[in-house]
Amino acid sequence: MGIRERKAREKERRRQQIIVAAKRVFSKKGFNKATMEDIAAEAELSPGTLYLYFKNKEELYASLSLRILQYLRIRVEHVHKEAGPDPQEKLEALIEAMYDVYDFDPLTIINMFHLQSSETLKNLSPELLEQIKKLSRQSIGDMARIFEEGIEKGRFIKAHPMALSDILWSLFSGVILWEASKNAINQDKDYLKETLKVAFDLFRRGVGADKGD
Repeated sequence: MGIRERKAREKERRRQQIIVAAKRVFSKKGFNKATMEDIAAEAELSPGTLYLYFKNKEELYASLSLRILQYLRIRVEHVHKEAGPDPQEKLEALIEAMYDVYDFDPLTIINMFHLQSSETLKNLSPELLEQIKKLSRQSIGDMARIFEEGIEKGRFIKAHPMALSDILWSLFSGVILWEASKNAINQDKDYLKETLKVAFDLFRRGVGADKGD
């Protein structure tokens, strides 16, 4: 292994060390109360070292979302490319994939939705913002193609496929954010999965996915 390769590997190891520490700090303190100094202490690094990898707290926060978006991209792409299943079955697989994405890392996906609905995106580097946008566009695009196939086969209502994918994603993110805000007030009540089930059932009916042949 050459010197350049070792340095690159060490840089990536240090970057992951910072991200893991940031996740722990954001989990304990939340985004608003957490500081770069808190994260540096958790990672056992100097604050100056953090700024060599991330220009601000917002960028570090957003970097946590990339892993979720990459997983979403893989799951949705698999559903879209799977040959054979009826469009209704693909919709069921898509909904199951969305449950899986939430279960993959609940805290990070909640943080991601908060990020996407805030002014924080304006503080990100162009490179990181483009990564987030690209992964989001790819996933939403694959969702739209699933709906397009269902519309062409007469299994779903005639509507713009991109609008249907946007609605499904908005429903998913909205329920998660709403239930997370309720849970913050009363942690004894967690109705997320039950509420998502009702929401997805209503969506199925709305697109005509429960009408059979």
